Amino acid sequence: MNVKTIATALSVGFLVAACGSSGQEELQAWMNEQRAQTRPNVQPIPEPKKFTPQAYNQESATDPFSNQKLTQALKRESSQSTSNAALVAPELARRKEPLESQPLDAMKMVGSMVKQGAPVALVRVDNLIYQVRPGNYLGQNFGKIVKVSETELVLREIVQDAAGEWIERQATLQLQERSK
Repeated sequence: MNVKTIATALSVGFLVAACGSSGQEELQAWMNEQRAQTRPNVQPIPEPKKFTPQAYNQESATDPFSNQKLTQALKRESSQSTSNAALVAPELARRKEPLESQPLDAMKMVGSMVKQGAPVALVRVDNLIYQVRPGNYLGQNFGKIVKVSETELVLREIVQDAAGEWIERQATLQLQERSK
């Protein structure tokens, strides 16, 4: 019976301790005091900007979908393209150089050197080595050499785009490492 009385006494002690003051009153009082003292600082929303509708004057503007507008745009574009075509066009009347009959992807730059103070690139085509300089032509797209460096050969090619207009593009031949 001794154990039973001790267990009962302990459980009664725990119940009395749980019902007692836990110190929450002080904390609750402090929170209420802080809430009363603190006032929110809310900035007022600025006034919305005044919207003033503008009148649409249909008579003075050209309809963007009219035939007149389309005709003007096509005339402007054709005059610009003819002026651009005159600036960029291949030289069809000049004599072709031997390396213009080969495609550019069949050529490999295998070296470079300086000959008489001018850079020269060594290009291999069909196991033959050719010396080329800036100003020479390569490839089937009217490619003219504009720069020769130790590691690459830069060309300016003239090709036709989808609309049939002549445009310029840049192509390069990189120095090829010898594979064993």
